[in-house]
Amino acid sequence: MNVIVANKYRDALASLDIDIIKSLDGEYTVDEIVDTFKNFFFQRMILDITALKNYKDIKTLQKLSLSLDMDRVILLLDGSPEVTSPEYLSDLISMRIYNFTMNVEGVNYLYNNPNSYRDVAQYHQLDTNHDTMASNVAAPAQVYVESSTATVIGIKNITEDAGATTLTYIMKKQLERNYDVVALELDKRDFMYFSDNNMYSVSSQELGNNLSKYSKKDVILVDVNNSPSAESLVNEMIYLIEPSKIKLNKLLSRNPRAFEQYKNKHLVLNKSLLSNHDVLDFEYETNTKIFYSLPPLYDQENDNSTLDSFLSKLGFMKQNDGSVEQKKGLFGLFK
Repeated sequence: MNVIVANKYRDALASLDIDIIKSLDGEYTVDEIVDTFKNFFFQRMILDITALKNYKDIKTLQKLSLSLDMDRVILLLDGSPEVTSPEYLSDLISMRIYNFTMNVEGVNYLYNNPNSYRDVAQYHQLDTNHDTMASNVAAPAQVYVESSTATVIGIKNITEDAGATTLTYIMKKQLERNYDVVALELDKRDFMYFSDNNMYSVSSQELGNNLSKYSKKDVILVDVNNSPSAESLVNEMIYLIEPSKIKLNKLLSRNPRAFEQYKNKHLVLNKSLLSNHDVLDFEYETNTKIFYSLPPLYDQENDNSTLDSFLSKLGFMKQNDGSVEQKKGLFGLFK
């Protein structure tokens, strides 16, 4: 079932031929919308942007994107110069807000055919530095040159402390046996404890420049942490779940429908001792598909061969002569 939050375009949205379980009319703050729907299950939210107070300030949308799953939100824009400016649209994309349109026909289309980044990439100003967002807001990366040969893989925890930072380190060590690899960590300083070369801690605002700086590498691994813009700049995301009872219950206590936003995402069980049968049960109970199940890994191993089959599934090949060969894997990363 679906929800509609409308104001100026209330009558137009009433003509939509979709099932509606709840609707709001008027102007609301982000907090009011989040409080209303944070524990409310819906398939899609149709959001008339004029129903958001102070919607012409991009920070309002940034705040909304941190609290709602924007993959399930279809944003109906008005025709104001501020909202239709290239800078505003680019900032929306940097916050992974891909489903926006300026007419009801577009809402109908996006309801059945949601956008991916590729569908809106032409609006993303990767080579422009604009001041639409305040300095304390994660701004879109400025330069990620088209001549880049690097494959960029983001890694993010879903359950608390699922091991993204350590897995990034182990993947980097294993891949660099055959690839030229660099690892980036966003908005934290945990990499310093590994005392390892080619691992850098940078801010979200610096990500675009660093992707450009290392664009000739074979692989760039990004521990994205909680960066709201990083996921739109990587080739593929890996989402980590530690399948322990306490971690899963903590996640579900905060959001009983937490797994729904990760359908069709690449979910990886990390530090997992589940059998193949247990993984099937996990998939059934959470209504998800697990991309891979990784056992606990020892981070001081020089050759963590346990990781090889996982990396192979990502599309990497290790050659006997140590040379680098790239193949097109499940993610289609290598052409």
